Amino acid sequence: MKTNYLIIALLLALALPAAADFRTIQQAYEIELVNIRLPQADGGTVSFKSCDACAYQTARVSSDMRWILNGQNMTLSKFQEGIDNIEDREHKYVTVVHHLEHDRITEVALTIR
Repeated sequence: MKTNYLIIALLLALALPAAADFRTIQQAYEIELVNIRLPQADGGTVSFKSCDACAYQTARVSSDMRWILNGQNMTLSKFQEGIDNIEDREHKYVTVVHHLEHDRITEVALTIR
């Protein structure tokens, strides 16, 4: 019986390093379309407000930036064309993925229903 407890204690001690602290590397924001400013050209910056009362955050886009509209990857210009005629922008939400360690935006995605 003591052997069983010893084995269980040993296994739990070996599993302890698996409970290491996790670091957040990327953070995703769901933002109203009216609260985002897209870059004018590739390699620019994206500015966004995570809430109406929040200040704008600005970050440069990454070199492997993904612009996704309705599940399809596209260029920045095609993405801008796709969202230009959207009405009711206060009720359309865009997902912005921010790589915290590099302070770069890696993805902007929008699904129009």
